Amino acid sequence: MNRTLMISDIHGCIDALNQLLEDVHYNPKYDQLIMLGDYVDRGPSSKEVVDKVMQLVHEHHAIALRGNHDQRFVDWIQEGGSSIQSKFMKHGGLPTLQSYCQPERDFSQEMIEEARGIIQSNYRHHIDFLSKLPLFYEDDAHIYVHAGLNPGYSEWKHQPERDFMYIKEKFIAHTFSSLHKKVIFGHTKTIDIHGSADVWFAEDKIGIDGGCASGMQLNCLIYQNDTYEVKHFDMS
Repeated sequence: MNRTLMISDIHGCIDALNQLLEDVHYNPKYDQLIMLGDYVDRGPSSKEVVDKVMQLVHEHHAIALRGNHDQRFVDWIQEGGSSIQSKFMKHGGLPTLQSYCQPERDFSQEMIEEARGIIQSNYRHHIDFLSKLPLFYEDDAHIYVHAGLNPGYSEWKHQPERDFMYIKEKFIAHTFSSLHKKVIFGHTKTIDIHGSADVWFAEDKIGIDGGCASGMQLNCLIYQNDTYEVKHFDMS
């Protein structure tokens, strides 16, 4: 039986992603790769990660979902505005600008706007790609989302788009007994759930964000023949 490989919250860590795919012997002919969002911000190589994700999707039929950092990046490039820019920069946007424009230098306000123009002009294909990524994916065994499901909605597909990318405590604290599928999610670092960067297994959900951009690890959850295996790349 073919494998399903799940990775989340790569956050510009291209070397970790490439090495992890090598370590798990990723073979797109037999493996279904599913990435749960947050490709940009915090880490040093957001542009390279987006390039890689696009290649994996277009050439190897990988599934890529949209995360909150990806959405914020798209919103800022498309709409601008001081409020979005402030949030973008506060949550790890500077390394993203450096990866697209000028590495290893700080950005004045004027340079930030200039960088936005460069990305608009030269990387429209990246913005279009990220903006069109789905918010969830479902197969026979799992529901895949970036952040989680809102227990206030009896039909989870009807929850607000924002919940797919942002929900945290309300989702993690709730036990979903009627789904009959495990929810695979990122967004909330597993160290904040159970004190470890390792994958968190619960009865109804599995958290896989190992906090790679925070110096911890990039996890890959492997599902095959109704069993789970975990590999990770250590960032320390």
